[in-house]
Order: sequence, then structure tokens, then C-alpha cells
Amino acid sequence: MEADGRHLRIEAAGDWSIVHLDPVDRQLRALTVDPGAAQHIVIDLKGITRFDTAAAAVIERTAEVLKRRGVDVEYKNVSEAQNKLFDKIDACGPPEPAHPPAQPLRLQILGKIGETTRAIGEEGRGMLGFIGAVMVTAGRTIRHPGRFRLIPFVHHMEKAGFDALPLVCLLTFLIGAVVAQQGAVQLRQFGAEVFTVNLIAIIFLREVGLLLTAIIVAGRSGSAFTAEIGSMKMREEIDAMRTLGLDPMDMLVLPRVLALMVTLPLLTFVADIMGLIGGGIVVQIMLNMSPAVYIARVQEAVGFWTFGVGLVKAPFMAAVIALVGCRAGFSVTGSAESVGAMTTRSVVRSIFLVIILDALFAMFFTAVGI
Repeated sequence: MEADGRHLRIEAAGDWSIVHLDPVDRQLRALTVDPGAAQHIVIDLKGITRFDTAAAAVIERTAEVLKRRGVDVEYKNVSEAQNKLFDKIDACGPPEPAHPPAQPLRLQILGKIGETTRAIGEEGRGMLGFIGAVMVTAGRTIRHPGRFRLIPFVHHMEKAGFDALPLVCLLTFLIGAVVAQQGAVQLRQFGAEVFTVNLIAIIFLREVGLLLTAIIVAGRSGSAFTAEIGSMKMREEIDAMRTLGLDPMDMLVLPRVLALMVTLPLLTFVADIMGLIGGGIVVQIMLNMSPAVYIARVQEAVGFWTFGVGLVKAPFMAAVIALVGCRAGFSVTGSAESVGAMTTRSVVRSIFLVIILDALFAMFFTAVGI
């Protein structure tokens, strides 16, 4: 192509048969999208050695699109055979757009179900492989404790635990107050408002405290794990680690998983206490119950396993959140859009799996009578 102000000259050369037409077609499509400042375009066909109907159709299509944009198109050095092909294309007119036959709704639904099932299967298989790799890394670290990265472990404990403490305390305090207020209003209709304390203690210590904390951590720390590892992969830092002989599992994954498994039970304990405090303040205001009576009622309503159930579930939920977040980070391809998509996906999957895991634990503890 030669450009001269508003004039553009395209010199076609070589084999323009359908077998070799794909790169030429891409260039002509790019020209139709952005012709620049050209007002007059000359297409010189002198150097073409082979020319067929497909090439004529591509040139005619390009000229038609450019003319609709107000660009004057002129052909030069067109042979008699090429003219005949152009005449044939003009006589047939522009091709009708292809409309694939619409499938019945039931087939579309079955297709979507099949695609989703296959995607879930592939994701499950990939996740199992990633969990296995982490377990192998953990076993290797137990055999050789010198491989453990203490500084990243402490750093991630601070980021996922201490830095999240204000948010966890505030939300669990408010949720505890709301549960106490709603429970007192409903139980008052039956003259059983004194059991509001039992409601707060059992709900928070068994379910709400842990579940709310896990969701906060999934949205906060799980997304951070994905974004950090994804950004490192996008900048090829993970490949540089492997080149230097460093295992990304040792450096990036294991410290995050262990830090979250230690941190989430501690956050759950604090969340339980703050929920009970929030509920206690509301109970004192609405039911005129003194703090001493409230504490005594909590002690009567709560057994060891009422408190222990939440703490037992916490490390498992922490492992799920960390593993999902780290694997999503390693799944980032090479763009900022991929980092955002994987971060969103990791948060959604983490919260979904946390709720599923909580339901499974609830059924298990109910079955064993705890």
C-alpha cells in the first residue's frame, strides 16, 4: 500500500486464489474498518498471478464497503478474465447472510446443561489436581522444615487476619444486634422473649459467626490471593521463579493456605464474642436484662460443642477459600481483563463452596448428635 495524502494505492501481487486468500482478506477487512484519511483508493491488479471467484468477491465486498463510507474506489490493470469474474459477482449481487437453523428450545437447554456439566467436571478435575499438588508440597515441607517460608506466612496472617479484624468486629456486632432485636420481637408474641439469649448464642456460635467471617474473608483475602498471583503470572514472575529453581507452590500457595487456616479460627472466635456482645446490648435495652444475667443465660444455653462446632469447621473453610483463590490466580491468562474475571470467579466459587461445606458439616454434626 502507498499513501499520498487522501489518495491510497493498493498494488495486488502474487497468488490470489482461495487457498492463499486468508491473509489478504484480513488486511482488506482492516482497511474497511479504518480507511484513514483516504478519499480515493486505486486497486492495481497488475501483479496478480492467479485470480479466482473468491478473490473477486473479496475485492468487490471491500469496494462496496468503502463506497458506502464515501471513498472513491478505482480498479487498474484489470485483465479480461478478471473482468468476467467481476461481472459474475456483480450479476449475482451481494451474498445473503447465512442464518443457521434455529434449534428447538429443548435442544438448546440440553446443550447448555451439557456444557455446564462438562465445565464443572473439568473444573473439579483441575481443582483435585491442584489440591494434590498442595498436599505433596505440604508433605515435602514436613519432611524438610527448612523449605517453609516463615516471613510470607506471617505476612499473610497479618493481611488476612489482623487487617480484617475491624471489619469482622463491626459486621458481627451489628448482625448480633439485629438477630437479638428480631428474635426478641418475634418471641415476645409467645411470651418467650427470655429465650432470645439462647437464640443469639446458638445461632452465632454454631453458624452465623463462622459463616459471616468466612464470607468476609472470601471476598477480601480470597480475591486478594487471586489478584496477586494473577498479576505475577501476567508479568511472567512465576515463570521467572521456576527458572531460578523456586517452586511457586512453596513460595506462593502454601504460606497463604496455612496462614488462612490459622487466621480464620481466630477471627471466628472474635466474631462470636462480638456477636454475643451486640446481642447482649440489645437484650439489655429491650428486655432490661442485666449483663450478669445475660452471661449466666449464655452459659446455660451453650455447651462445649456449641462453641467448638464453629471452630472445627473454620480451618476447612479457610483451606477451601485459599485453594480456590490461589488456583484462580494460576488460571489467569495474560490480560488485565482475565485478572478481573478470575478474581470475580474465585470470590463466587469460594462463597458457594463455603456454604456447601457448612451445610455438609451441619448434617454431619446433626447425624452424630452434636
